[in-house]
Amino acid sequence: MSFFAILFALLLEQVRPLARHNPIHAGLRAWARWVSRNFDAGKPHHGWVAWTLAVMLPALASLAVHWGLIALLGWPAAVLWSVAVLYVTLGFRQFSHHFTAIRDALDSGDEPRARELLAQWQQVDASELPRSEIVRHVIEYSVLAAHRHVFGVLAWFSVLAAFGFGPAGAVFYRMAEFVARYWNYRSRTQTQPASAALQSAAASAWHVVDWLPARTTALAFAVVGSFEEAIDCWRNYAQRFPNDNDGVILAATSGAVNVRLGGEALKSSTFAPNTSQSFRSTGAEAMDDTESTPGREAEVGHLRSIVGLVWRSVVLWMVLLALLTVARLLG
Repeated sequence: MSFFAILFALLLEQVRPLARHNPIHAGLRAWARWVSRNFDAGKPHHGWVAWTLAVMLPALASLAVHWGLIALLGWPAAVLWSVAVLYVTLGFRQFSHHFTAIRDALDSGDEPRARELLAQWQQVDASELPRSEIVRHVIEYSVLAAHRHVFGVLAWFSVLAAFGFGPAGAVFYRMAEFVARYWNYRSRTQTQPASAALQSAAASAWHVVDWLPARTTALAFAVVGSFEEAIDCWRNYAQRFPNDNDGVILAATSGAVNVRLGGEALKSSTFAPNTSQSFRSTGAEAMDDTESTPGREAEVGHLRSIVGLVWRSVVLWMVLLALLTVARLLG
């Protein structure tokens, strides 16, 4: 039933996307703050206790509701619960409006507006970025957002749902990503910053949680894109990025659509969207940057290629899930 839950959730999210400021996400932020305030005492083991509570309790709660609905109302109610959870955790519309607005600005030749939108989205100083670097940054952030909001959630949900754990995998993955990003952000604020031990525990756990989904996403991009070039970039250039999991995805993306990625775009931290930094590289510097992947200089046309790559990967996922669902029903 995972196929139908994912299909309905994606359709619902396209028709009525979840608002950016909504009570569910506000509640999760309050939960993460409460956990860090009450369990973060600055020691490594305290960090792991806080992470376990923050991530595992919501996942276990979703699992308890799933099993309770099966026992009381049957599978249809459990499928509706999975759709509701996926609607909150899975979806393009949670980030795609940023991508679309920047792409439209670039299409109309309004580069100042594109820089402004990029700065608002990622909280960076993009005032001196040349056009190609704007496109490169948008590609990188959009691909990573698609992975974290769509493909990573699909991977964890599909695997755990196959073993009867319902939507717990989707909640587990999104909470692991959220607390690592949020506590990293809180460390830069003046009120109740997260300790170094808590940030380290969350970042380490997130790296493990995202290890397999990142490689699954990279493989999907290779299959629906230029396979040989994507695998070659994956093998030879993934290590040039500051984060291993992100590097695998971005290197595969670079080869799949033949675009140069890397360099300065992700040097600030694992969770660049919540940091403040300045990108001031020129086009010539980007060309000579030894940390960049091979490929063509980023152009606006590559944005359309990225959209096609992502949607073909979604179709690939849905076809595989449909085949598994049919095999399970026939078996």
